[in-house]
Order: sequence, then structure tokens, then C-alpha cells
Amino acid sequence: MADAAPTGSWTREQRTVLAVACVSSFITPFMGSALNLAVPAIGRDLGLSAVALNWVVGAYLVAAAAFLLPAGRLGDVLGRKRVFLWGVGSHAAVALLAGLATSGWVLVALRALQGAAAAFIFATAPAILTAAFPITQRGRVLGLATASVYLGLSAGPVLGGLLTHYLGWRSIFVAVALLSVGLVVAVVAAIPDEWRGEQVGLDLGGAVLYVLALSAVIGGVSALREGAWGPWVVVVGAVLLVVFVLRERVVPSPTLKLRLFGDPAFAFSNLAALIHYSATFAVSFLLSLYLQSVRGLDARAAGLVLLVQPILMAALSPAAGRLSDRMEPRLVASVGMALSMGALVAFAFLGATSSAWLIGLGLGLLGVGFGLFSSPNTNAVLSAVPRADLGLGAAALGTARMVGQALSMSLVALFFHGFLGHSSLAAADTGALATAMRTAFWLFAGLCAIGIAASLARSPIDRRDD
Repeated sequence: MADAAPTGSWTREQRTVLAVACVSSFITPFMGSALNLAVPAIGRDLGLSAVALNWVVGAYLVAAAAFLLPAGRLGDVLGRKRVFLWGVGSHAAVALLAGLATSGWVLVALRALQGAAAAFIFATAPAILTAAFPITQRGRVLGLATASVYLGLSAGPVLGGLLTHYLGWRSIFVAVALLSVGLVVAVVAAIPDEWRGEQVGLDLGGAVLYVLALSAVIGGVSALREGAWGPWVVVVGAVLLVVFVLRERVVPSPTLKLRLFGDPAFAFSNLAALIHYSATFAVSFLLSLYLQSVRGLDARAAGLVLLVQPILMAALSPAAGRLSDRMEPRLVASVGMALSMGALVAFAFLGATSSAWLIGLGLGLLGVGFGLFSSPNTNAVLSAVPRADLGLGAAALGTARMVGQALSMSLVALFFHGFLGHSSLAAADTGALATAMRTAFWLFAGLCAIGIAASLARSPIDRRDD
């Protein structure tokens, strides 16, 4: 597809690409945040234990992270629009099946399949959007797509609560399936072009090895608190990852082009994303527990308080994206991470009688920080790879994000195990709970400090179109 005309004269196809990218960016966070509110209803309806309910969310994250890299490479070789349609169509079909599930473990298996389908969306949508617009406008359109992610996070608890209350939790899956079908229709009807990179073979053996390795690492880390088998699964996954890297160095058409990490802008931007999500993903979970278990708010009131963060993120992401078109993305993203660190330091001082202003200050800083970090960092990653490898670049960034999210929750689980033992949250001492959270916030703030250094270490991007 030809490069874009100047701002204000986008073609119909470019506007459709942007709309499709925004809707696809909305769907998956909307489903995740809506299901978080529906988890108790799912547990009652299907008779699931707390561990099984955790895997309703965890199975999706593990599968999505494991399939991102192969999906991105597949899009670069076979065509990103084609692979995107596979992902959206599969996502719709599996969502409908999940809405009909009558067994808890069937639902967990379907959530894993849905995560795999979502990986094909995550890996191709940003690449299609980036290919459709010139480098001088990438920050702007990526900012709009990022804002859609945060709108999904904001709308999920509200709309998910209404759907669950009036129509039952299964209606969330039906709603997502209908949105996905609408995306398929829009792409087929209004986007005639295809985007692909090199016409080369696929390293299917490497892709399978990678999926097994990353599934073992993330699944094992997520299960560290559940038994002695978790660490062994992590070790097996780590060994498989080493074998995968050695293989990628010698095969003619690798799943992962290791040479991309020789570019400091690409390598440090992905490292910054990994660290930032490791330090911030669990914050909403921790604050939800703090507001309900320590401060005594009900779930609805706690949800309304936490809305401050995603609303600010959605409001600022487009402006941050446009700003990264005018100045170095690494500078904008680094300021964002510094503000996130400030929020985490503020949260580290929370206690049973802390002022509401301290909570509001922290949420405000985190919302602004995330808004300034996400779209400029995405711009930096996708501007650092050749046009032929945009799917691989988007997949690498998505993998860093997913792995960071899993690490964030695993660190919290380890802190809770250390401070609370085997006590249920209902029976836990609120003082010990607050201490565990404050310790986690200090660790996360330290991670952000390292992330700022990684963010500033990357090289400037080349603004010449490929």
C-alpha cells in the first residue's frame, strides 16, 4: 500500500485500517476487565475453585504470550491481513463456544484457545496500522489505538457488570464474538490491500519449540505458589528457550531474527516495556485489595476509584503519540516511566488511615505515566524494524508486555505467600496485607528506576520511511 498523504487527507482504506485497529485494540482488554468482575459468578455457576478461577485468566495470558512471536512471523510471510482475519475469526468462534461452556475446565481450555487466537490479532494489528501510515504519522495513529486499549479497560468493569447482572456472564463472550464478527466484515469489505514482508519459508520446528518453551516458563512462574512442580517447569522452559535461540542462529528462515536485537532502539525499547509492565501490571490488583480489604470499600466503589487511571491513560495516549512524532519517543516514554515510579513510591506509603488525596495522587501519576509511555514506546519499537519485519516487531513488543504482566502477578503472589502464608485473603491480617503491598510497591518502584535507565539508553530512531 502506498504511503499516506499529508494529515487531513487520509484515504478511505487508511481510515478503515485505523478503525479496525482501534476496535481490535478495545476488544481484548474489554473482555479481560469485564471477566474480572464476572469471576465470582463464573465460579458459582461452574463450581470452580479459586485455583481454577485463576486459570480462567492465566490460561489466556500464557497462550497469548506463547503464540505472539510465531503469529507475527507468520503475518510477515503469509500476509498480515490474512493472519489478522484468522485471529479475529477464531476469536469469535471460541468466544461463542466459551459462552456455551458447561464445565469449568472446558472453559479454561477454551480461554487458552482464545488467547492463542488473540495472539494473531496482537501481532498483526499494530503492524498493519504501521504499514498503512508514514513514519511521521505513526505516533499519532498508534496513540489512538493505545487509547482504545485503555477505553476497553475502563468500559470492561462497567459494561461487564451490567451484562453479568442482567444477562449473565455468558453474555460477555457473546458480545465479544459479535464485535469480532463485525471486524471480519469490515476488513473483508473495506480493506483490499495485503501487507507482507519476505517471501521465504517458515521455521515450523522453531515455532513449536518456542511455544512450548514460553508456555513452560510463564505457566511455571504463574504456578510457583501452587506446588513444588512450578520451579521445575520453569527450568525446563528455560532450557528449551536456550535450545530455541541456538536453533535460530543457524536456520535459514528463523522464527525470531536475533539480529533485530542488535539495534539498541529495538532491544532497549522492548526491555523498557518488559520492565514497565512487570512494575505496574499488578498495581490495580493490589489497590483493589487495599481499597476493599484495608479501607472497607465495596467492589463497586473500589472500581469507580480505580477508573481514574485508565481514563487518564486513554485521554493522554493520542497526544503522547503525536508528541513522539515530533521529538524522540525515548524521551517521552522515559518521562512517563519516571511518573509511574513516582506513583509507586506514593503507593508505598499507603496505610490503614492514608488520605484519599494520596491514593488520588498515585492513580493520577500512574495514569499520566502510562499514557506517556505506551504509544511512544510502541512507536520506537516499530520504527526500529524494517517494513518487512513489522509483524515480528509488534510480536516481540507484545511478548515483552505479556511476560511482564505474568512476572508482575507472580511477584505479588510470592510476596503474599511470604507475608500471609496460606491464609485466605478474607482471614488475613490487614496489617500484614498492607505490609506485603508496601513491600511490593517499593520493589516495583526500584524496577521502574532500572527501566528508566534502559529507556534512556536506546538510540534515536531513524525517521526515514523504509
